[in-house]
Amino acid sequence: MESVEEAVVSELKKQLEDEDLNPEQKINLLNNGINKALNVAATQTDSSVLTRVKSQLYHTGVLSQCVHALSLDPIRLRGNWTAAAATLAQLTSSCCVGVDPGKHSKAFHRLFLPSVIDSLLSLASQLMRRAESSSLFRKVMDSVSWLLRAHTQLTTQVLSSVHYERIQMCDEATVSLLCVQLWIQTCTASRDFLSRLSDDSVLLLLNEAVGQLAVSSDSAVGRASVMLILLMANQLQLRLQPLLLSFRGLDNLLDKDWRGQGFDQDVDQLIALIQSDRSTMSPSQVRLDTSLTEHVRAACVIQAAWRSYRTRRRVKSLSRAVSTLQRRYRARRRQQQQQKQAQQWEEELKYQVCVRRQQARRAFHQKQRQLLQLLPPDQVQSYLQECERRAAVVIQSFWRGFRERRRYNNTHRNTLRHTRSQQQAARTLQRAVRHFLQERREAKAPPVAPFWIGQKGLTDSRRAELKTQLEDYIAAHPSSHVSPEECQRLHEEVQLLLLSELQRGEQRRREEQRMEALLAHTHTQLELLRDAPPLSVVTATDAESFLSLSGPVAARARDAHNARLQASRLPWWRTLGEPVDVFTPAHLQDLEAELGGLFVGGSAEVSKLTEVDGLNL
Repeated sequence: MESVEEAVVSELKKQLEDEDLNPEQKINLLNNGINKALNVAATQTDSSVLTRVKSQLYHTGVLSQCVHALSLDPIRLRGNWTAAAATLAQLTSSCCVGVDPGKHSKAFHRLFLPSVIDSLLSLASQLMRRAESSSLFRKVMDSVSWLLRAHTQLTTQVLSSVHYERIQMCDEATVSLLCVQLWIQTCTASRDFLSRLSDDSVLLLLNEAVGQLAVSSDSAVGRASVMLILLMANQLQLRLQPLLLSFRGLDNLLDKDWRGQGFDQDVDQLIALIQSDRSTMSPSQVRLDTSLTEHVRAACVIQAAWRSYRTRRRVKSLSRAVSTLQRRYRARRRQQQQQKQAQQWEEELKYQVCVRRQQARRAFHQKQRQLLQLLPPDQVQSYLQECERRAAVVIQSFWRGFRERRRYNNTHRNTLRHTRSQQQAARTLQRAVRHFLQERREAKAPPVAPFWIGQKGLTDSRRAELKTQLEDYIAAHPSSHVSPEECQRLHEEVQLLLLSELQRGEQRRREEQRMEALLAHTHTQLELLRDAPPLSVVTATDAESFLSLSGPVAARARDAHNARLQASRLPWWRTLGEPVDVFTPAHLQDLEAELGGLFVGGSAEVSKLTEVDGLNL
C-alpha cells in the first residue's frame, strides 16, 4: 500500500495529464502539488522519506514538467505569473538537491540538471528586465546558488550560458551586485567548492570578478568583486597565482579607480597579492619589466622638464588671464589623457575577458561533445531524437502562427470589404424605397388647409365657428397687459396686413407668369429662327409661321405633349428621386437617343402657355 506522500505525487501526476490546462493553471498546480508533497514528507520522522519523494517527483516526470513551465515564453502567459514562476524555480532547485536518480544517474547529471540550470537562468534574465521584480530575481538567483552548492559541475555551464551573459550586460548595479554575491555565497557555504572546479572554470570565475572591476563604478560592486578574488586566493592559494599573472594592469586599475571607496584595506591586500605573484616571475621577465619601467620613467622626466621650461617661458610673456586660461586648459587635457588611458586599460581588460570567455566556452562545448560520446548508444539516439523533435516543434509553431495570422488578416479584409459592399447596396436600396414611399404617402395624403383666414375651402359656417372659439378663449384668458379693445384693434391690423400681402403675392405671381410666358415665346422664336430655311427657298407657309402668333405656341404645345407621352413609357426606377412631370433638356436628349432618334421637344415653361393665351405677346 502506497504512503501518503506517494499518493500526493500520483494525484499531482494525474492532474498534470489534463490537456485543457493553460500554462498559468499548470504553474499554480505544480506549486501547490510539490509544496504539499514536500510538507507531508517533512513532517515524517524518517529523513529518507524526503529523498524518496524527490526521487519519485523526478521519475514520474513532474520535475520535467517544472522545467518545461519555467522555459515558457512570458508572451504566452497572462496575469501576475512572475511570483508563481519564482516560487516554482525555488521548489525545482530544492527538489534537485538530495534526489536519488538510481539507474538514470548519467542522464540526470548530464542532461536533466543542465536543462534545469538553463531554465532558471532564462527566467532570471526575463525578471531582470522588470523593475518591479527585483526581489523575485534575487529569489531565482538564490535557487541557482543552492543548486550549484550540491552540483559543482554546473559552474562552467552557468558562466558560459547565454542567459547569464545577458544578465552580466545589464547596466544596473543591483543586478551586478547580485551576480557577484551569488558566487561569494556559494564559495562561503561550501569550503571545497573552488577546489572541485577545473582551471577553466576558475578562470571564468576570475574573469567575472575582474570584468566587474573594469566595467562597474559602484562601490558595492567593487567591494564584492575584491572580496570574491580574495576569497578565491584564500581557498585556492597556489592555483590562483599563475591565473592572476595573466591580468596585467589589474594592480594599477585597483590603485587608480578603487582607492578611497571605503574598502582600502581589501584593495591593498589584493594589490600586495598581485605584486607578490610577480616576484615569482623568471629573471628574464623581471629584467624586461624593469627596462620598460625605466624607459617610461625617463620619458616622463624628459617630458616633465620640457613642459615646465615651456610653461615658465610662456608665463613670463603672458598676462594673468592668459596664464589662468592655459592652466585650466592643461588641467582639462591632463584629465582627458587620464580618462583615455583608463579607457584603454578597460578596453584591454574587456577584450581579454571576452577572449578567455570564448575560449572557455569553446572548451566547454568540446567537453560536452566528448561527454555525449560517452553516453550509451541507446540513450544517444533518444537524446538526438528529442533535440530534433523540439526543433521541429519550434519551427512548426512559428510557421503555423505565421500562416494563421496571414489567413486571419486576409479573411478579415475580405469580410470587411464584403460587409461594406452589402451596407452600401442596402443604403442605396433603402434610400430609393424611402423616397418612393414618401412620394406615395404625399400623393395619397389630403391637402393641408392653410392657416390664414380667407383661404379657399373655408366655409362661412367654419369661419363663424372658429371666430366663436377664438372669442371664448380670449374671454376665458384675459390678458393682464392688453385690453380687449386693443386686441380687437391688433386683430384688425393683422387682417389688413395679411390681405395686402395676399394681394401683393397675387400680383407678383401674375408678373412672374407673364415673364415666363415672354421667355417661352422668345425661346420659341429663337428656335424657329435657328431652324429657318434660307430666304431663297422660303415658302408662303413658312412665312405664315413666323407672322402668326398661334403657330409657335401650337408647335411648342405639340412638342410638350409628345414629351409627356414618351415619359409615361419610362420604367418606374427611372422616375425615383425626381418628380414625374419634370423633364430637363438633358433628360429628354437621353430619351431621344434611347428611343431611336424620335424627336422630344418642349420644356417646363411650355406647360404654362395655355394659362396665358389671353395675354398680348
